[in-house]
Amino acid sequence: MESVNKCGGPRGTGIGCAGGQGQSKDGLLRLIRLLGDMRGEMLRFASDCRGAALGEVDPAYVRSAENLLHYLALRRHDLRELQSELAELGLSSLGRSESHVMATIESVLKTLCLVADCPPEVSEDVTTLDFKSAKRLLEEHTERLLGPMPEGRNVYIMVTMPSGAAEDYALVRGLPESGMNCMRINCAHDDPEKWTGMIGNLRRAQEETGKPCKIIMDLPGPKLRTGRLRPGPRVLKYRPVRDAYGRVTKPAKILLRAEGSPGPEDRGAYDAVVTVSGEWLKKIHLGGTVRFVDARGSRRSMRITAWTEEGFQADAVRTAYITPETLLRLKKRDGLGAWRTNAGGISPQENFITVGTGDALILTGSSEPGSPAERDADGRVTSLAVIGCMIPEILGDVNAGEPVWFDDGKIGGVVEEKTGGGLRIRITHTSSETAKLGSDKGINFPGSKLDLPAITPEDVSILEFVSEHADIVAMSFANTAEDVKSLLAHIKRLGKGEPGIVLKIETRRGFTNLPAMLLEAMKSPSCGVMIARGDLAVETGFERLAEVQEEILWLCEAAHVPAIWATQVLESLAKQGSATRAEITDAAMGHRAECVMLNKGPHILEALKALGDIMKRMQAHQMKKMAMLRELRLAYNFPHE
Repeated sequence: MESVNKCGGPRGTGIGCAGGQGQSKDGLLRLIRLLGDMRGEMLRFASDCRGAALGEVDPAYVRSAENLLHYLALRRHDLRELQSELAELGLSSLGRSESHVMATIESVLKTLCLVADCPPEVSEDVTTLDFKSAKRLLEEHTERLLGPMPEGRNVYIMVTMPSGAAEDYALVRGLPESGMNCMRINCAHDDPEKWTGMIGNLRRAQEETGKPCKIIMDLPGPKLRTGRLRPGPRVLKYRPVRDAYGRVTKPAKILLRAEGSPGPEDRGAYDAVVTVSGEWLKKIHLGGTVRFVDARGSRRSMRITAWTEEGFQADAVRTAYITPETLLRLKKRDGLGAWRTNAGGISPQENFITVGTGDALILTGSSEPGSPAERDADGRVTSLAVIGCMIPEILGDVNAGEPVWFDDGKIGGVVEEKTGGGLRIRITHTSSETAKLGSDKGINFPGSKLDLPAITPEDVSILEFVSEHADIVAMSFANTAEDVKSLLAHIKRLGKGEPGIVLKIETRRGFTNLPAMLLEAMKSPSCGVMIARGDLAVETGFERLAEVQEEILWLCEAAHVPAIWATQVLESLAKQGSATRAEITDAAMGHRAECVMLNKGPHILEALKALGDIMKRMQAHQMKKMAMLRELRLAYNFPHE
């Protein structure tokens, strides 16, 4: 006979006890009615939506789409009090039910009915998606989109390609060998020639290494960016390296090359590259000295120290500013006179606008280059800074009082008023005392309803290349179900294959409309979601990002759709060679997604290996939201007899 506790429930459970230790029978019946009502509501919601939402869903996603609808119905309630009561009874608190919602509800109901000695509330004719089936569905959908499961870990790694990957085969070969499972090509950069080079290098690497790797190509989408600025001054500066006492420890290295000759292969090997007359260059000899007066009127010189196929190398021990008007003088060997030539090959410096809190600037729809603010002798602004918007038609959708952010949230402001063809913006936030705003920087209007199509004419043109060469197409700035429908229609029209699709969630509207977009994406044979945390943080507010990315992960799990954790993962390691503590923790949190994306950087191979190691370690501790309780060595570390 089963052992029972003093309250009549199974011993050790507390079920049957009143108060904080359990529930009375009336309490149990109340929970049964509550869960039964929820179950009925979930079934009705799915039934009501079946025609509109599930009609054209790919057969592989029908059960997943139904589970998503069940989950949405469940999450229309505040479940926190119910969760506490269920947890006190030792039952599932529904906190890990995303992938198998109905099965979890039914399991809890069966247990409650058994304990309360009442007829089961569960209908035997309803087929539910159990835990194992739900897990298998997510795995199948993930493998269909991203390829075979990686060896030794259950999270895929995606890597964004730098432009150099088109020519640098050694780099590309090293990536799949170090753990890359998916090559990402951002079509907002480079061109078909470069993309073809990257893809060719990967195909060659796959043949030589036998490592599988998918190709995902991002459509640029309607990215709002700042327009051109007037060119800055044509001036070139170099300076030597000095120690704390001002002594030169390393002279500045300058390359003097002939007009029309190719530039140096490694421009980083020189502090400055100056183009000169070919005839003048022939007069140079090792050990000679080139003298000039720089842009400040300071007398300067450089000593010729080496000859290479690229030209002559000169060393300088004093800082100098050279412009196209700078006259270089090389003394003749007989000491009588000098050969002269003007410095050339000096490009205009990149210009920018400096802003601080309280400053104003004009965001204009004009295609004319923008310019910094002009000031009088006393520092008063006589003409406001002006910068263009590369999609000018959206400025009419923005209203006074709405926020605006520039350059991934480094600069924030509010629209004061509409001007002729533009917006007057008052700066309210800068990342430091002042900030620099340059051309081609992102613009976000998180509080504005912008009439922007997700598929631009440029995207349509690029999509033809993508459909032919890529396994997956990523849709930037996916905002509505209509956007997803448009992408699928364009892919079908091209008829060059059926690549998987990934919805990049990077706006507030995209986040809000994600359930509808998921159901539309399920009409494709394979789909996924990228949590594009850069723009998403600016759009939703940095303080909300953690909450928002959690909700996206939950929805994706409910739909059995793979999620890609993206933006700034191990960024310091990839770019500078060492990661911050916060970045390591963030990367570990990415294990709850099916794929983690790394961005490009000179240390990408180290970042890739480090991320793979983190993922392998985390899979012993975490599966989605569930803690995996492997043996904990720490549990042995205490004094005992």
